[in-house]
Amino acid sequence: MTFSRRGLHGHVVDSLGRRIIEGEFPPGAVLDLELLEQQMSVSRTVMREAVKVLTTKGLLDARPRIGTFVRDRRNWYLLDADVMAWRGGGDPDPRLLSDLDEVRRIVEPWGARLAAERRSPDDVTALREALARMEASERGGDIEEHIAADAAFHRAVLAASQNELLERLEVVLEPALRARDALAFQHTHGDAFLHAHAEVAEAIAAGDPDRAQASMASLLETAAADTAEIMRRRAASRGGSPGRRRPGS
Repeated sequence: MTFSRRGLHGHVVDSLGRRIIEGEFPPGAVLDLELLEQQMSVSRTVMREAVKVLTTKGLLDARPRIGTFVRDRRNWYLLDADVMAWRGGGDPDPRLLSDLDEVRRIVEPWGARLAAERRSPDDVTALREALARMEASERGGDIEEHIAADAAFHRAVLAASQNELLERLEVVLEPALRARDALAFQHTHGDAFLHAHAEVAEAIAAGDPDRAQASMASLLETAAADTAEIMRRRAASRGGSPGRRRPGS
């Protein structure tokens, strides 16, 4: 369930969701709704509706004599698009980036294989258009467009698989993919990145499943290694560990 970020209701949902995900309100914390209403200058009705949205995402619950509290992380709907966006916003969650790389390496090579077997002419066109956007944004130095084009490319690969569940999975993971790309493109991208994507596109267009699967696997292995190195450098610069954050962080 996604929500509109417009108006007071959307602002309250977005603010509380981010604060829960970032650990300001850790699992087990009881929310003082009256205090939050005062701090955010909203009515009881607005706060109540915001709590309902966050409850449907598994972040909150309420019990008699306890009140509204943050649920344990294992109850959060981590594949909810908004929860993914909150985890990917600001300073990306290292655990999210690590989990994303693992899931993509499991799913996308097989998605590329199916795409090579099942692609339509329109699918090939979509892949080549996304690749052209990536190349143009690279020349123009437009990071935001590059991120959008990369997301479009990977959506097009899974759409070409003709498997509706695979296609929807990429939509769910897209906020995290964008967070990963935003981080990676600050440090490394260029011809090798584009060539790896072109290899995938051409293998799918040629109807070569083995080559498509291998090319996507290689692309994602390189991306995962780049992400791990970036996170290691960031942790070292802050005097911390690149390991996963503790649950609730």
